[in-house]
Amino acid sequence: MKISIVTVTYNAERFLENCIASVVSQKFANIEYIIIDGASTDSTLHIVSRFNDKITKIVSEKDNGMYDALNKGIKMATGDVVGLLNADDFFADNEVVGEIADAFLQSGADVLYGDLWYVDQNNPDKVLRRWKSKPYHHDMFQWGWMPAHPTFYAKRELFEQLGYYRLDMGSAADYELMIRFMHKFKSKAVYLPKLMVKMRAGGMSNSSVEARLKANQADLEAMKINGIRFPKLAAFLKPVRKIPQFLGF
Repeated sequence: MKISIVTVTYNAERFLENCIASVVSQKFANIEYIIIDGASTDSTLHIVSRFNDKITKIVSEKDNGMYDALNKGIKMATGDVVGLLNADDFFADNEVVGEIADAFLQSGADVLYGDLWYVDQNNPDKVLRRWKSKPYHHDMFQWGWMPAHPTFYAKRELFEQLGYYRLDMGSAADYELMIRFMHKFKSKAVYLPKLMVKMRAGGMSNSSVEARLKANQADLEAMKINGIRFPKLAAFLKPVRKIPQFLGF
């Protein structure tokens, strides 16, 4: 099995080296690593160049945002399974990708997800929030549940069959795609009970109150178009379900 990992960058010099190092240090050998850069003006490409022999494909050109870049990377991928690793984030250990591959092979699943920790930007040893998931059953999205997107991996053929990230969904594009794959089209999902990714706190959907409200509206639209029966209830429960993550549960 080949695993394709896509990292999207734009002026990502601050934490990018840590991200790339966590990929190239994986014990699993059959990784296709793709970096899609949005024509960075800082030292991003210089950092990437240090790992030229470990990165399969590098593209640097203007794009229409993160999800456009992700789609570009997924369409270039040749692996059996595709996932992403944000430029600010890193794998929790060097066995993550191997365990992802094993879980796909053993379960015959179409998609996989696991656990994630939010960590302090400047001190990644400081855990701010623990996102521990659970095995999936249909209708969990109806009650505000969702997997952590940075841990989400899917068979490449699923993107070809069910579509890529929608560019009209704003910051909810990842949420919409996961609902579409898992809820609307009932793709077989497996939960990997493992800390897969450490994610530095922050993000475009949480940058301000206005951004959060806009994101909530986009979430509601994603629920409606993918058949969530009571979207307003699910939209209310979605942030409520995350409260225990801040309490260490």
